[in-house]
Amino acid sequence: MEIHRGLDGVVVSETKISSIVENQLLFAGYNIDDLVAENVPFEEVIYLLWYLKIPTSRELYKFKKELAAQMPISDTLVTCLKIQTRQNLHPMSVLRSTISLLGVFDPNAEATDERSTYKQSISLQAKMPTIVAAYARLRKGLDPITPKSDLSIAANFLYMLTGTEADEVQIAAMNQALILHADHDLNASTFTARVCASTLSDVYSCITGAIGSLKGPLHGGANERVFDMLMEIDSGNIGVEDYLNKKLDRKEKVMGFGHRVYKTEDPRKKHLKQLAKELTALTQKEQWYFLSCQVERYLKKTKGLIPNVDFYSATVYHCLDIDSDLFTLIFAMSRVSGWLGHIHEQKKEDCLIRPRSHYIGPKQLRYNALSSGGMEA
Repeated sequence: MEIHRGLDGVVVSETKISSIVENQLLFAGYNIDDLVAENVPFEEVIYLLWYLKIPTSRELYKFKKELAAQMPISDTLVTCLKIQTRQNLHPMSVLRSTISLLGVFDPNAEATDERSTYKQSISLQAKMPTIVAAYARLRKGLDPITPKSDLSIAANFLYMLTGTEADEVQIAAMNQALILHADHDLNASTFTARVCASTLSDVYSCITGAIGSLKGPLHGGANERVFDMLMEIDSGNIGVEDYLNKKLDRKEKVMGFGHRVYKTEDPRKKHLKQLAKELTALTQKEQWYFLSCQVERYLKKTKGLIPNVDFYSATVYHCLDIDSDLFTLIFAMSRVSGWLGHIHEQKKEDCLIRPRSHYIGPKQLRYNALSSGGMEA
């Protein structure tokens, strides 16, 4: 029996949502390079991933209104977030539990008809940025900020995080980062969401499972560890080459490098690298960009490793004054758009995902019952 560890190279489903073709990432047929170059709003990309078409102006206006209406979160949910800030929890664990609680508080959470599923999806997509921003403030002893109905998702998130409306450069950077993380073929968290959806489970359960998968350091959690690495190099009085050589000698993985699918370059990297260059210059934090470039050059030269989407996104988020342990939450509030699209597609496929494993343990062992006198010593 041929074993494909990690399902490497195995095609398990068909999709119209996103694809990697000749090292290019396409969303429903549209190249992400074009979406970024045209400054497409993140809301339009969400619509594209859900409906597989670019919305008309009227459709986009209505969609934005629906999202804006669902962005506020209840006082009960804020209280639940406050309780979690008192525990020593990883922020992704807080997000996972809070999204699960949304299902608890939704009286129609178990409804699976098309209209109910749509309402749940709009609510999840809209509330994720509000939850992340509220948690970020609550753990600092600050009150959450109510979203503004006239701001975009990117602008609203930065506003709810700081209490001040961001400038156009910051909003554009946040918007681009959200687009670039929105979907990516059948990655680990998306596959988790689709497996859950294939059982016909509810949307909240599917998204909760996906968040759990994204949390891992070999998936979304890598961007948080990228900036930890940069800070270690910057503050450790050690050169880039010495630091990386010691890490590689210990057989430790360098986060933000390598990819299961891309072998030449991650097409998202160039956009995030440009954003990192621009934002570090504007915020007088150029050392992070130059340091990142040094790491990239050395690993490519010595190991042939290429940066993935996580590497430069860490510097981008840092320049937007986002704490490093929140980076993966930003990933989640973007990727939920793709997760929801895949959940809907999987439910329509109506096929249970149930792979097999190859058993390599002992066989035909003989069972000997314990004596009635009691357990053996």
